[in-house]
Amino acid sequence: MKAGIIGLPQCGKTTLFNVVTKRNVQTGGYGGGSEPNIGIVKVPDARIDLLSKMYEPKKTTYATVEYVDVAGLSKGSVQDGVGGQMLTHLRNVDALIQVVRTFSSANLPLPDGGINPKRDLDALNLELIFADLLVVEKRIERLTVEIQKKGDKTKEGEMRVMERMKAHLEQEAPLRQLEFDEDEARLLRNYQFLTMKPMLVVLNIGEDELQDTDKYRDIIEQNQRQGMPTVCLSAEIESEVGQLENEEDAKAFMADLGIQEPGLTKLIRISYELLGLMSFFTVGKDEVRAWTIPVNTKAVHAAGVIHSDLERGFIRAEVISYDDMIKYETMANARQHGALRLEGKEYIVQDGDIINVRFNV
Repeated sequence: MKAGIIGLPQCGKTTLFNVVTKRNVQTGGYGGGSEPNIGIVKVPDARIDLLSKMYEPKKTTYATVEYVDVAGLSKGSVQDGVGGQMLTHLRNVDALIQVVRTFSSANLPLPDGGINPKRDLDALNLELIFADLLVVEKRIERLTVEIQKKGDKTKEGEMRVMERMKAHLEQEAPLRQLEFDEDEARLLRNYQFLTMKPMLVVLNIGEDELQDTDKYRDIIEQNQRQGMPTVCLSAEIESEVGQLENEEDAKAFMADLGIQEPGLTKLIRISYELLGLMSFFTVGKDEVRAWTIPVNTKAVHAAGVIHSDLERGFIRAEVISYDDMIKYETMANARQHGALRLEGKEYIVQDGDIINVRFNV
């Protein structure tokens, strides 16, 4: 999974990037033509931790998320033709995390017009909408030539889709709110529209707001109606937590501030939900490993995530739920109690399933 972190300048998005990736890249903004900051993060999973204690494998492999932190996107920059390279980086991610500033800081100047998260949220979304509109308009121009001058009637279906998308974008609405049938989705498969990507909004709050996030209820509910789940966290506080080497000290510090869940864990969990992802596991003395798949994946396709040969030669999958594995402690004991079962190609893998694939190539 690859997630792009975006926001207006000085919203704290690079601080958030440093929190989740445990890196220390320079904050404070950089040019729109700069290369993005990239970090790969292990997905925290207590289930993998416990399975590793049980099996004591030579290697433990967690699922990973790649975070891409691009330069701040200023209001009007897309219209001005600025940030084209940055938009290209964003088109290659699976989801967008939009950081919106609500905090005040003596070390960071206020944006023009003061702190106004709704204004900033709307402004950045408008930039993304305009970026998609430019792509749609260019495609319509080309389709017009192919249909009217070259007589290519096969392009008429795509033209209808593009015209519908253009009208929607001109209403300043993101493409994720449109529904597409299978044929339309196939036509759009090779496009990477920004407003079609799942969006998670992070309200970057100050320490003084940790216990007062209800004042953002209207923004959160509006985002939810638009298909954008929202979390409130303080990137600065999370950064301070991350600098504590002692885990107990970190827990005590979070408890004092009323932080229930680390920012990294919260972001990844909600990102997984947003993208419809989950994990299944393979276990053994050589390796305990988490594999990421979409929800409702069939066993045969899950096998292909491990290796293409397993999908091609799939016979059966030995499956046990994580809860049953913990309950019975060993595969032999689980088999004796009927908790280890054989499933065919059509079995829908469940979150936390432990799977061993039988195959023949």
